[in-house]
Parts: sequence; C-alpha cells; structure tokens
Amino acid sequence: MTGSNLGENSNSTTYKPAMSQSGLRPTHPVTVVDEYGEKKDQHIPGEFPLTIRIDDTEIVTLMTLGSQPEALTLGYVRNQKLIDDLSEIKSVHVDWDRELVVVETQSGDGIEDWQEKLNRKIVTSGCGQGTIFSCTIDKLYEVKLPPASIRQSQLYELIREVGKLNDIYRSAGAVHGCGLCEGTKSLIHVEDVGRHNAADAVSGHMWLEGITGDNKIFYTTGRLTSEIVMKTAFMGIPALVSRSGVTQMGLELAQHLGLTMIARAKGKHFMIYHGDENMTFDAIPPQRMTPPPTKGMLDLKPG
Repeated sequence: MTGSNLGENSNSTTYKPAMSQSGLRPTHPVTVVDEYGEKKDQHIPGEFPLTIRIDDTEIVTLMTLGSQPEALTLGYVRNQKLIDDLSEIKSVHVDWDRELVVVETQSGDGIEDWQEKLNRKIVTSGCGQGTIFSCTIDKLYEVKLPPASIRQSQLYELIREVGKLNDIYRSAGAVHGCGLCEGTKSLIHVEDVGRHNAADAVSGHMWLEGITGDNKIFYTTGRLTSEIVMKTAFMGIPALVSRSGVTQMGLELAQHLGLTMIARAKGKHFMIYHGDENMTFDAIPPQRMTPPPTKGMLDLKPG
C-alpha cells in the first residue's frame, strides 16, 4: 500500500484471510531512442494478466500493474458484490507462473447462485475494459451513503498532498492513481494501469483493515464514469474528487445516489457537479485575470 497513513482508522481486530504476498515491482527499465537518434534509459510500468478464480469458478481476467494483486482481488469481488462478507473468504493465493489468483471460500462451494450472478456482463469504458455484472447493478440501489461535508481549504490541501504520492506516474507514466482520504490526509493510495484496478485495490485494503467510508473522500486521477461512481458508492464513501472530467451517466448516477462529485480539481480550480450544498467556501481564491481552461465545455457568450 503506497501513501498509507491509516493510524486510528485501522482496526487490527478485523478478520483477515490467509494471503500470499506476491506483489511485483511496478516499473521495468528499457532503452529508447529519442528524436535525435540518442539512446536513453527509461522506466515503464508493468502490465500483466491476472485471472481471478473463486474456488473452481473463473470470474474474470484483469490486466494489472501487479504490485498489489491480493488487495486488487479482494476489492474486485467486494465491489462486484460477488462476496458480501470478508469472513466468507478463507484464503487468497496469487500464482504469477499461472497468471492466476485463487480465492478460496470457507464453504468451498464458490459463489451462491453464481451462474445467475455471472450471467450478464456489461463492458465499461474503463481503461483495459472494465466489467460489471448484472448483480452489481441490482445491489447498487440498496446503497445508503453517509452525509458529506467538505471545506474548500481542506480540498486545496488534499489536492496538494495527493499530488505528491504519484511516484509510479512520475517515474514511468501510463498509470492512474486512486486514494482514500480523510480531512487533508491520504490514508491509502494505489496506482495501477487502470483507474478501476486502483479503485478496487483501495477497496480491498479498506476491507482488510475494517475501514468505513464515513467522513472520507475518494480521489482519482481518472475521469468520473459510472463505474467509478459505483465503486465509490459500494465503498460507502460520500464524496468523489478527480483532476479529470465526468461523464453523463457518471453524473446521473451520482445525483441518484446523493454522492458529492467534484472534478477538474487542479491547483485552486475545481468544479462541483453535484452536492455543492456540502461545500463550505472558506478559501475563495482571487478572481482570475484569464478564464480557466474549458476542455470539454462550451464557452457561452451573450448574443
């Protein structure tokens, strides 16, 4: 877990299944040739297939950085609502030689009603093609999020803090970062080749440590699609912040769930797409001399 600062949020008495420790190094050296014909040493992130199997049932194959496969697996089965309680899981074992992670349940019988749950899949817009099962969407409307309360000054400090944590991105690029935050602190921070993987790994760490989403903020460098909104809601987190933009379905889902959605959050700039009543504007910056970038938005000029 990178950027970890769990402190009192970690519950050491929480049940933990037996787990392998099979994280791979996140970056790999390569030699490239630039536009001047000169050789340079660079680093690139890893990308490996990892098939999740629950007892004898293969669920999905993910493409991942490979640095936190156990947490990724736990977060995936949690956010897909395939397993509801961590105590149902006996062990999680990763075997990179077989590109396989096996989740062994206490019963050994796999997922209850697994054929029905896995019957229909939706391929999402996530990097690397995310997948959502129909059973996941069915349970979404049962979610009741806790209230959100954010101060503008807190948000600015948080943006500065999470910007310091993207170590893999700074050294190799080509990854997204996601984090669980409280106040101005990052409690958990994960980078992966897809933002949905990073989000799932954060969820896996929360599950292992018994951390709830109350009073928390979920931060991501990626765009706020319906998939990310779903994952945030299933983690019980009432506020979502991104340095990128939002999609229409992502916004509509956030509105339905009552999730505070903040995007385009860079420096002193941000845009609240939903939940502005939950923001305390205690650090309003001076007016800009020039308007902020409007990528993805239309400039409305008086006729």
